[in-house]
Formats: sequence, C-alpha cells, structure tokens
Amino acid sequence: MLNTNEVAAKVVEALDAKKGIDIKLLKIADVTTLAEYFVICTGSSNTHVKTLCDAAEEAMDAAGETLVSREGHRGGTWVLLDYGAVVVHVFTEETREFYNLERLWNDATEITAE
Repeated sequence: MLNTNEVAAKVVEALDAKKGIDIKLLKIADVTTLAEYFVICTGSSNTHVKTLCDAAEEAMDAAGETLVSREGHRGGTWVLLDYGAVVVHVFTEETREFYNLERLWNDATEITAE
C-alpha cells in the first residue's frame, strides 16, 4: 500500500508517460477536507483523455490502489478519478479552461517535480 504522496507521484508519472499536457499537482489538504491532492491534466482530444485515464488506472491497479469512483462528464471532455486522498481530473483543453480548477483552488500549494 502506497502513502498519499506516492499515489500522487505515481499518477503524475503515468499521465506524463502518456504525454499528458500541463500536469499540475495541487496539495489541497490545507484548504479542504475533500482530499489531500488534486492532479489536473489536459488531453489533446477525447481519445487522449481516455488514454490518460486508462494509464492512471492501470498504474494504480498495479500499485494495489482502489478506485473509489470514476465520473465522466460531457462525452469524455472531463473525467474524474477518485482515489480517496488523491483526486485526478483529466480534461480536454477547452473544458479545463472553462472550469479553471487552478483558479478555483488558488489557495492550494502546487507541488513541482524535484
């Protein structure tokens, strides 16, 4: 079983391996009790969004992490993968701009790769 930081890092790694665009890792634990981290990523098309989500799910399955919930929105323009303490949002570019979660959660701390 991975700790929360490792889960977040593995998801980011899986998204990056499938060429996820503008991947952001936000530590939201200090601003909400919803989760500890949000991972936000853009796919270049609805198909790419699906590919990115499949990669994240495969990585988490391999690590023994259970998917709590998967929600799709508007025909694959936004998919949410809930791993409890880590919530993954994969958008098409237009949908990401529309919802602008980075602005909504601007009090969160962005974690950058070391």
